Formats: sequence, C-alpha cells, structure tokens
Amino acid sequence: MLFDLFRKKKKLSPERPVPTHIAIVMDGNGRWAKKRGLPRQAGHKVGAEAFRTIANYAKSIGLKYLTVYAFSTENWKRPEEEVNAIMELLEKYLREAIRDMEKNRVRFCFFGDLSRLSPQLQEEAREAVERSAKYEGVQVNFCLNYGGRAEVVRAAQRFAQACVEGKCKPEELTERMLSDLMYSQNVPDPELVIRPGGELRTSNFLLWQSAYAEYYFTDVLWPEFGPEELEKAIAAYNSRKRRFGGV
Repeated sequence: MLFDLFRKKKKLSPERPVPTHIAIVMDGNGRWAKKRGLPRQAGHKVGAEAFRTIANYAKSIGLKYLTVYAFSTENWKRPEEEVNAIMELLEKYLREAIRDMEKNRVRFCFFGDLSRLSPQLQEEAREAVERSAKYEGVQVNFCLNYGGRAEVVRAAQRFAQACVEGKCKPEELTERMLSDLMYSQNVPDPELVIRPGGELRTSNFLLWQSAYAEYYFTDVLWPEFGPEELEKAIAAYNSRKRRFGGV
C-alpha cells in the first residue's frame, strides 16, 4: 500500500525491467551529518533507516538480490567511537529484523569475515540467516567486515588447500570454480552497482563479481537515497546496451 502510493506520487514505473541483482555502496553518512553540524553517528543512524526503506522497496518491485556494503575491512581504521556506533546499529537492525522476520519474509546472507565481530553480533547474524533461509523473494546480502581483495585471497587459499589435500590440481582451476569459493557462492553477479556519495571509485567492493556490472554514480548522499533515486539508477541501467565484450 505504502509503495503503491509512493509510485503514484513520484510517478515511478513498476512495469520497467528490474535487474536480478543490485549492489549498493552505502556511502555519505558521515558527510551528511557533518553538513548539518551533527556527529557522524547521527548520519549512520539515518543511513540505517535509508537502508530499511530501500530493502523494503526492493522487495516490492521484485528484486531478487540486494547486496549492500555495510562495513569494510578498512572501516576499522575509523575512530573507535564511530565503529562502536555502527556495530550497535547493526545489532539493533538484526534484532528488529529477527523480530519482524515472519512479516517481512526477507532472506539474509553475510559476505565477509564475521570472526572479528562481537559474539552477540555473530550469533544474531547466524540466527538471521538460519531463520530466513525458508523465505522466497528478495535476498539481502550484507557485506560486513568485507573487502573484495580479501575475498579473492580467501578463495585462492581455499583452492590451494584443496590442491595440497590432493582433491584437485592447479591447472584444473576455472572461473566457475573460483566463483564457487567466494562468499557469494550461488548468488548471481550483480548487473548494477550503485555508488551514492559523489565518489568515483569501487572501494574494494565485489571486485570479482562486478567484472561486467553497470556502474551508476550519484552525488546523493546515502541518507537521502530513497526509492526515487533507486528508480533513477534502474532507468539508467535500462538505457544501456550490455555487450559483455561483444558487438
């Protein structure tokens, strides 16, 4: 009901083609807060609400996979107070997601090394994945303590270990085999990667999976990125010719 009204008000088009998998770098929370004279933590709080809105809207338009960059391996370099605030927000979101799981029916998956997270956050992530596995519809992949290069190294190490154990030979390695060793195993590569916040870089996000993704850059900061902005990105995607190296 809410999203039907939003489409009418903003003249969004639910009939246009929707990619199977969209990935988003949720960037600009700190700058959004700074522009308003607020602490960076306030930006992350509003950014969390922006994510909730986009995730619900993605489900309403039939998106199958939504992958978001929640916390990178490099984000640990930020001030301890800010890191703690982000982790508290993640715990709060997961608790609420678990509470409302039967109503929302969204599948959860996590890409990244969760071992560095608090035991409580690890347990909530595990519970969210296990309890939501039965749902059909949109799957939300959280990239948490994630880095694209670290993911490729991890996959290479897993294959090397298999070779040491005599399960395979180095010359047998294929792109498909390496893909199956990524966190994103069994998840199709994203067709569209959205980068809000005005930055023009990939920031170590899904380096392997985004080889042929279409990129959409916007100056809109993540806390202000709503359904209308997502529709603009989808419209831009649909206007492009995807040749995959061909003519």
